[in-house]
Amino acid sequence: MNPKLKIAVITEWHPIDVIAFQKLFESFPEFECYIQSLELFIADEKNRDCYDAVVYYNLSMPLLQEDSKTYKYFTQKMGRTKQGIFLLHHAILCYDGWDFWSELTGIENRKFTYHWDQTVDYHIEKPDHPIVKGLKDWQMVDETYMLEEAACPGSEVLITADHPLSIRDIAWTRQYLDSRILCYASGHDESAYHNESFREVLRNGILWCANQR
Repeated sequence: MNPKLKIAVITEWHPIDVIAFQKLFESFPEFECYIQSLELFIADEKNRDCYDAVVYYNLSMPLLQEDSKTYKYFTQKMGRTKQGIFLLHHAILCYDGWDFWSELTGIENRKFTYHWDQTVDYHIEKPDHPIVKGLKDWQMVDETYMLEEAACPGSEVLITADHPLSIRDIAWTRQYLDSRILCYASGHDESAYHNESFREVLRNGILWCANQR
């Protein structure tokens, strides 16, 4: 039996349903998931490099001071190994105005509006990509964002949305140095957590970021 992949799941600055969120990640038998704050992750120099992938679910807004440990980690450590980077839902919106996060996401202007409990139709754009292979178009209730689209050089869009209050590009891949990046704008609460298509994208996305797909 292959050993489980070690996955760090990062939270900060945004309320979540802790129990439902933890159960979501516990439900994947391939992973050992360690949910922790960004501050604890950055401070844990003993373990932070051992993870196969890091799922960012934080919504960190104030720009970082250049002498802070978090700034130094992002700019000096991130992407220097094959550790995968998964920016999930509101993590895409972090640090508006910071060029570094713009490079990770492929979105320069991350000013946004949000809309709760929208029924959205999702379409698979790249059916042969390992993250979405075998999935069919689906409908799901989720929070939507309106912001600049991600269809820019270096981004491969996998999933789009058809909704007047949502960005079109919902899931896309990028590369930063040696790390694979997946940006996935879905996943606000249990409406998404229990949806089988969302769960499959999350699972496959983690595997792909960790170079297992």
